[in-house]
Amino acid sequence: MMTDPIADMLTNLRNAARARKPSVTLVNSKVKKAIADIFLRLGFLDAVEVEAGTPSKLHLKIKFYGKEPAINAVDRVSKPGHRVYKKRDEMPRVINDYGYAVVSTSAGIMTNKEAEENGLGGEIICTIY
Repeated sequence: MMTDPIADMLTNLRNAARARKPSVTLVNSKVKKAIADIFLRLGFLDAVEVEAGTPSKLHLKIKFYGKEPAINAVDRVSKPGHRVYKKRDEMPRVINDYGYAVVSTSAGIMTNKEAEENGLGGEIICTIY
């Protein structure tokens, strides 16, 4: 039984990047798609595709620089047993602002920098650099 599908997504992505696999296929959900779109926009993924079906699939193509993946580390912060919330002025700094945190806010899922610009706080989902 899978109790944390977001952690499963991040683990699959991390393991595929370390094994230098070109892509990952996951079961689709709105939250996973939103997180994948943020990773795509930030330059950690080359493509995000949704395949129709029951259940629908989410295909993530990992970005590489030569043989090295763009993803160095991706970590789950807020877990089902321990949720982590931060106010707008407490947003985390990931690797001295070289990395990003993905935050679930009242205005949707966005990066820590976007949440800070919009004056929003929320649940810290994960960090990536």
